[in-house]
Amino acid sequence: MIYTITANPSMDYVLSLEQINLGEINRTGNTYMFAGGKGINVSRILGNLDLDSVALGFIGGPAGEFIENQMNESALNNKFTRIKDDTRINVKIKAQQETEINGLGPKITKEEKEEFMSNFAVLTSDDIVVAAGSVPPALGEDFYQEVVKTVCDHQAKFVVDTTGQALIDILPYHPLLVKPNREELSEMFNVKLDNLNDIVHYGRELLNKGAQHVIVSMGGDGAVLITPDKVYHSIPIKITIKNSVGAGDSMVAGFVGKYHQTNDALESFRLGVACGSATAASEDLAQAPLIKEMLEKAEINEI
Repeated sequence: MIYTITANPSMDYVLSLEQINLGEINRTGNTYMFAGGKGINVSRILGNLDLDSVALGFIGGPAGEFIENQMNESALNNKFTRIKDDTRINVKIKAQQETEINGLGPKITKEEKEEFMSNFAVLTSDDIVVAAGSVPPALGEDFYQEVVKTVCDHQAKFVVDTTGQALIDILPYHPLLVKPNREELSEMFNVKLDNLNDIVHYGRELLNKGAQHVIVSMGGDGAVLITPDKVYHSIPIKITIKNSVGAGDSMVAGFVGKYHQTNDALESFRLGVACGSATAASEDLAQAPLIKEMLEKAEINEI
């Protein structure tokens, strides 16, 4: 089974308007509400690929009920931990520029955290856990490390989609995949990455520190997969970009979903690229038909 963790989910309230004028009354056009969070996005893409997962996280209050209801309506397995505090609401304004106002996150008690951690008692070596996104301050900066230690105790595989010191701290536990983008990789090593060779070099440093596979996304220059003995470059698929949210989560979902089936890193990378490209070309997360179309267009070269 694949388990996804969204420690700090949100109800995303999306407002579309032609222009926003600060200090004045603004009237919206279309409005949408989504269950938000990187781990939830991974579960949604896996569901669109007809792959099973179980979504974990903390939910509370009306926004938490909204998230749970959306997951249930989409037939997405979930086992959220109920908390007394309210799940955050994030406001995303799509006007002349995209603006996001993200909540900090709820208070989570020691007892609620312990209940959440009890979900991992069933893990086996056949399972993959994907932890993604921000962590509420109440859980502490070492929350992902606690999760990773527990996952490793059960000999399950894991992916933590985070950056900076939080990513470096989990490398000794040998994550199945880490996926920084070019800017995040540059900041991690405090270097300027001038070309593909530089990116591959510092991607290999993440392997040396413990990662099993590294994907570095490079925007318009595609992405690279770095394994202990191979490097692959995905040529960018020509698309009209409609969506800047969720493409990275979609890439993680595609990789993990295929790897759970095959243990084939190259084919997992190919599906990850297709999922990420399909989401970037969609208004929301990608649906299966467009993912299939992108999969047929995906061009990957060994370098």
